[in-house]
This record gives sequence, C-alpha cells and structure tokens, in this order.
Amino acid sequence: MARINLLPWREELRKAQTRQFTTLTIFSVILTAAVILLVHVNINRMIDFQNQRNGILQEEIKRLDVELLKIKGLEETKEKLLSRMEIIQSLQQKRPQVVHLFDDVVRTVPEGLHVTEIQQRGSTLTIHGIAESNGRVSAYMRNIDASEWMKNPQLKVIESKRKDGRGSEFTIVASQDAPKDNNAEGEL
Repeated sequence: MARINLLPWREELRKAQTRQFTTLTIFSVILTAAVILLVHVNINRMIDFQNQRNGILQEEIKRLDVELLKIKGLEETKEKLLSRMEIIQSLQQKRPQVVHLFDDVVRTVPEGLHVTEIQQRGSTLTIHGIAESNGRVSAYMRNIDASEWMKNPQLKVIESKRKDGRGSEFTIVASQDAPKDNNAEGEL
C-alpha cells in the first residue's frame, strides 16, 4: 500500500486558516476601531454643534433680558406719565370750579358783611369776615346752604370786636361742592 503523508498539507491548511483568521481579526479590529473613531468624531461634532447653538441661545437670552429691562423701564415711565395725565385731567376738570366758587362767594355775601379771608384745604373752605350784626352772618350761612358750589356751613367763631356791639368777626367752615348737573362748566 502506498503511503501518503498528509500531514504537511494539513499543517499548511492550518497555517493558512490561522493567517486568514489573524487577517480577519486584525481587519475586524481595524474596522471596529474605525467605526468607533467615526462614531466618536461624529458625536464630538454633534456636541460642538449643540454647544454653538447653546452659545447662540445664551447670547439671545442675554439680549432679551436687556430688552426686558428696557421694557420694564418703559412701563414705569408709562405709569408715571399716566398718573401725571390723570392729575392734569383732574386739574383741568376742577379749573372752572374755582371760577364758579368765587362767583358764588360774591353772590352769597349779604349786604353789611365783608369777607376778609378765604382758605381752601381740599374741599373744605374756611371763611373769615366781619359782619354788622349776627343776623347778617345767619343770612350768609343760609345763602351758602342754598348755593350750588358750597354746602354745609358751620359757624366756628363769632366775636364782637367793637365797643358799641355793632360788628362781629366770624369764621365759617363750609365744604366745596359741585352741582350734579355739569352744564355750568360748559358755560365758560
């Protein structure tokens, strides 16, 4: 029988398979490293891109915060202006009242009575004067009560200053009022 030695062929096949396995392993390791490197580079690129976007957003937020402060300042200025406008408007509405009040003071003063001083604090009027008699002060108080622009007269002080008893100094406190019908304001 012929003897054939198959060992070198098997050994060569084993060496070839080992080389092929080593080559495939190295190729797989290189391919895996390349894929990992590509994934790592891609993730770093995405992180950098996101950081840039975050930076842009932070800058925009800072810019908007500055604008919000400006808006708050404008709102405060607006509130101040509105309050000034309300004050001016109320003064404009009250402006004719002084004219009517002085006109009414002249109309209500009876003969024999002289007004020496008028003080106004808010809507309270303090009227000082001299009258020939106490009856004139009473008539003046009735006239004030019947007036459209003055109400609720109260006599605070009445003193006789003359030696003959004919003349008295008085102080009356009344409140300023406006008639319910504002047609009188339109007449000016």
